[in-house]
Amino acid sequence: MVKCCSASDLHYSDALEKSILFFEGQRSGKLPTNQRLTWRGDSGLSDGSSYHVDLVGGYYDAGDNLKFGLPMAFTTTMLAWGIIEFGCLMPEQVENARAALRWSTDYLLKASTATSNSLYVQVGEPNADHRCWERPEDMDTPRNVYKVSTQNPGSDVAAETAAALAAASIVFGDSDSSYSTKLLHTAVKVFEFADQYRGSYSDSLGSVVCPFYCSYSGYNDELLWGASWLHRASQNASYMTYIQSNGHTLGADDDDYSFSWDDKRVGTKVLLSKGFLQDRIEELQLYKVHTDNYICSLIPGTSSFQAQYTPGGLLYKGSASNLQYVTSTAFLLLTYANYLNSSGGHASCGTTTVTAKNLISLAKKQVDYILGQNPAKMSYMVGFGERYPQHVHHRGSSLPSVQVHPNSIPCNAGFQYLYSSPPNPNILVGAILGGPDNRDSFSDDRNNYQQSEPATYINAPLVGALAFFAANPVTE
Repeated sequence: MVKCCSASDLHYSDALEKSILFFEGQRSGKLPTNQRLTWRGDSGLSDGSSYHVDLVGGYYDAGDNLKFGLPMAFTTTMLAWGIIEFGCLMPEQVENARAALRWSTDYLLKASTATSNSLYVQVGEPNADHRCWERPEDMDTPRNVYKVSTQNPGSDVAAETAAALAAASIVFGDSDSSYSTKLLHTAVKVFEFADQYRGSYSDSLGSVVCPFYCSYSGYNDELLWGASWLHRASQNASYMTYIQSNGHTLGADDDDYSFSWDDKRVGTKVLLSKGFLQDRIEELQLYKVHTDNYICSLIPGTSSFQAQYTPGGLLYKGSASNLQYVTSTAFLLLTYANYLNSSGGHASCGTTTVTAKNLISLAKKQVDYILGQNPAKMSYMVGFGERYPQHVHHRGSSLPSVQVHPNSIPCNAGFQYLYSSPPNPNILVGAILGGPDNRDSFSDDRNNYQQSEPATYINAPLVGALAFFAANPVTE
């Protein structure tokens, strides 16, 4: 099994610290006195006020000044899962990781408890925001607030929010029991809302959530994912009954090969496989079988191999923000390796046996590629290594900070910085960018947002993966 040990590799420890620090650059709201990325200032302090609701806080999703509920909730779930699985391997960073998690859960609690049977899922008008290039501290675009309700449901975003709150309740169970209880209690209510009033938020709020964060996979995957997290957090048998009764109609029989803010099917299978491998819940063997199918698709040489890798060895799924799939896959590989190690199990790929060691090796190659072991000798984590991208597609990072330039920089005036050639004046330390293309080529260009834009959901899965490698875990 994986041990919590004191040995550490400074290379991964440094990357771990920075991967968490990144979230401070994405904060919205009133910044705390211990804010470490000091070029950021307070922003969005009246979010929700015109709607008589407090929606101050949370995270900007990427390089813009918008708060999108679906990717923020997924980010939260993944931060929590990383701490649950690997928190004991990051003793020096676990408090910072919890702080990053709490910044999000505090906001999700506000969004969830403002009214009954509704959930606030977005702050900001995307088209207006994208017509400006301005610091979050200067925002003068509309801060419209959008919610899902019984009349306009959003089972996908609501169930993901329930998953986030439930997973976080596990993290805070020992350190803040009352907060943990509040998180779980709210998660239960939000999931009931998601399940009872079914529909996709893309149908209810399509004009503002699409094409940015449309729920392309629908909401069935989030319902099964949310129920799985509520079962793990509460140990309430009713959620296992729900999983067994509804799993087949909610995607349990599907083999899907990517895991992202949109599609939770693979993540759910890995999560539920733990119940079979460690707790011997026979009804969950199906999820172990489908997890093996996913693993086999990633391993070159197996009969089920179908993944695409760049010549330099990077998993490649798509041209826009490809590293989001790399970080999520690395996390799932390590988490499943954890479950296999603890049960003495392995993955079966036809006649080929794949061990936990094989999974760890593949995950390490992906993480090392991100950190600079690639054909370009480029670290795709900003501020890490000797060479990393300088022209990050990120408003706050690319514009002079409020400390350097106290006067407001209006909407259109900021574009001169977007199109300028000097490096970003403010280093968004720890940010993982979209990454290179399928030929390992990367354009360090602010305008090439597919490659140069960071996002919270790219970083979140990497936190747990880096903790795993930073600790030099022992497997046996």
